[in-house]
Amino acid sequence: MSRIDCATEEPNEYPQKLRVRAHTFRADLDEAAGSHDEAPDPHDYFDASLAACKALTATWYAKRNGIPLERVESHVERDASEERKGKYVLHVSLAFHGPELTDEQRKRLYDVVARCPVHKLMASTEVVIETTPL
Repeated sequence: MSRIDCATEEPNEYPQKLRVRAHTFRADLDEAAGSHDEAPDPHDYFDASLAACKALTATWYAKRNGIPLERVESHVERDASEERKGKYVLHVSLAFHGPELTDEQRKRLYDVVARCPVHKLMASTEVVIETTPL
């Protein structure tokens, strides 16, 4: 089981300090929400997890299959205008870089990133969240 710890940095302020294994990072809200936008907000991390998963999945697959992929770019744009109605749209753009990549290898990479673990988690997995006192 994986564990993430989160705690308020300063009393009566929004910024949070998060810890995952030996990694520490922060979260905040933007100025429109009443904070100082000192770190990404939770939606940013949600969206970023998809961008990272697609890039890492492509890299992992390429290494396992001898595909000469040198670098991946992934960009995610969010349309949360209907989030309260139950619709959250993420537009993902990807670029695979490597001077020796063939069109067939690029196609295989696009096919595999369409099934990355976070994409599947976000789109087709039942997620159960249980909230209890600490």
